[in-house]
Amino acid sequence: MKRKNLSAKKIIRNFYLDKLKNPKIRKIYFKFKENIQKYKSDKFCVAISGGPDSIALAFLSKCFSITENTQIYFCTVDHKLRPESSLEAKKTRNTLKKFGIDCEILDLIKNNINSNIQSKAREGRYDLIFNKCNKKKINIILTAHHENDLYENFFIRLFRGSGLKGLSSFSKIKNNIKKNSNVHIVRPLLSLTKNDLFYVTNNTFKFYINDPSNENEIFLRIRLRNLIDQSVKEGLNFKKLKRTIDNLHSTNESIEFYVRQNIIQNSKYFLKKKTIIIKEEFFKQPNEIVLRSLNELITTIGNRPNFTRGSKLTTLLTRLKSKKNKSKFTLSGCIIEKINNSAIIYPEN
Repeated sequence: MKRKNLSAKKIIRNFYLDKLKNPKIRKIYFKFKENIQKYKSDKFCVAISGGPDSIALAFLSKCFSITENTQIYFCTVDHKLRPESSLEAKKTRNTLKKFGIDCEILDLIKNNINSNIQSKAREGRYDLIFNKCNKKKINIILTAHHENDLYENFFIRLFRGSGLKGLSSFSKIKNNIKKNSNVHIVRPLLSLTKNDLFYVTNNTFKFYINDPSNENEIFLRIRLRNLIDQSVKEGLNFKKLKRTIDNLHSTNESIEFYVRQNIIQNSKYFLKKKTIIIKEEFFKQPNEIVLRSLNELITTIGNRPNFTRGSKLTTLLTRLKSKKNKSKFTLSGCIIEKINNSAIIYPEN
């Protein structure tokens, strides 16, 4: 390596190590480090949006790569939903490059999205990033979701009528959000507030992109964000809310234990035939246990990119518990055949 390149590399390294001498930044970094070190991976992907939260994530991740000698791939998605998005993606990439971070721009093919804009754009972003991770053999994606996002997602799911699993799932630091995928989303900043991340960004790179959609009340998330801000003024206590979410998460974990037991004890999977036989006792468990167990089995057999919706599962279960001795249903690429009080699940094709 040329002397000039070695010198530049040393300057970059010293920049990060000097910033870590700041007591508050160091404390935030150690929380971040603790949350990702447990996965014992030597490769991570960091998804950057250009906002202050993700820029803070970029700084913390780069520190981790320096101090722990870890390989980290950085990327940002140009979603093309706004005329400025391509320029913003390039500005983010060019700014990060000044701080020794190579950030690849992934281009999302622009489609005519007229409804659920943020949700569909999110799906498109994750598809791009997941495909890139598969090519690079990376199985952990770091995102900049923080404590405030935890509360927002709780209220979004509450407004949409989610059950216990939905209300508590975002509180998990690690999630597998795509069926049958070995790539996981890790949220190492969930124990940090938005103000914490603003502090990191403003005292390190001093750069971020303002997304005007964050002020647009056409989106449910923004309306709920404003509602939460107003509720805080009226006395909403985040510590108590966090305790509630933690309790829901703990209860959900207990239910998941009995789901696994129900599947192990009351169903049998024949790998060669890709067929699952469900015993009568399977359906005698509490309704939530049966629904989740059924979902797991359909996910095992089906060949669809997404998980089965709860309303469809509820309808299926009602039919399976009917008095008819024989009946046949299709759902999520599976055929579910009821025979007396038991059932068989096998692929549709």
